[in-house]
Amino acid sequence: MRKLTIGDVTITSIIERDGPWRAPEAMFPKAAASPGLLAERLKEVEPETFDATSGKMVITYQTYVVRTPHHTILVDTCTGEDKGYPAPMDFPKQPWLDGLKAEGLAFEDIDYVLCTHLHIDHSGWNTVLRDGRWVPTFPRAKYVFHKREYAAWEETTKAAVERPGGGGNVFRFNCEPVVAAGQALLVDNDFQLDDRITLEPTPGHSPCHCCVHIRSGGQHAVITGDLMHHALQVHQPDWSTVFCWDPAEAETSRRRFFGAVADTDTRVLPIHFPDPSVGRVEAQGDRFRWRYMR
Repeated sequence: MRKLTIGDVTITSIIERDGPWRAPEAMFPKAAASPGLLAERLKEVEPETFDATSGKMVITYQTYVVRTPHHTILVDTCTGEDKGYPAPMDFPKQPWLDGLKAEGLAFEDIDYVLCTHLHIDHSGWNTVLRDGRWVPTFPRAKYVFHKREYAAWEETTKAAVERPGGGGNVFRFNCEPVVAAGQALLVDNDFQLDDRITLEPTPGHSPCHCCVHIRSGGQHAVITGDLMHHALQVHQPDWSTVFCWDPAEAETSRRRFFGAVADTDTRVLPIHFPDPSVGRVEAQGDRFRWRYMR
């Protein structure tokens, strides 16, 4: 992703993996139940988002690096290394480390880590394995978790209830060690950082999934985490994923968000959209469309 400038804030990307990943029929139950509609929607989305040869969506795993005049912030930390996760999450993680170095950053340079939610592919580099223990990767950073998101995964983990994308060792490896080290900030809806960064709860995909709003110099960008995984969900907001905690609530959050940003200058940065990653939402009658900024 090219550097995006929002007032006096810059946003760049560290990519862990990208390329064809999942078939839409496997990701979206409603798409699987409506093959004719899926075929129509695939004609609408831009070519970067779908690999016709494999029949799979193009999915990127990335971290956004947000630099304000005062802080260096990471938003979401991909899957991390040494976690022992099975396929398909066992792909090489070195590209993420190489990307961090290419940004001129060391672990010690990070001031804040913001997790939009606590799924496996958004919290993995929160911690690293040192001498047999999981410790925070970024020794000077404060990690921002929404307190309701953290509490929900803490409860399911203690109850040994498995939920798609999180809980189990994901929470134990990626989240608990951060709190134990005293580096976590468990925040509420009114969290604000540096007069530029705020959170907006957009629940459904996870218990209290949040978007990260960045405002500076009269400009506005939003990192949307997994509010949508693919452009198909902008064109068809009722297509929630097999990984969603509450599919109906996820749809409600998407529609509310799209209604607020459609046909505005708001730059939208989903975590999983491939290069060029950033785009805008357009209104089309009672529907929405995704358009990349090129």
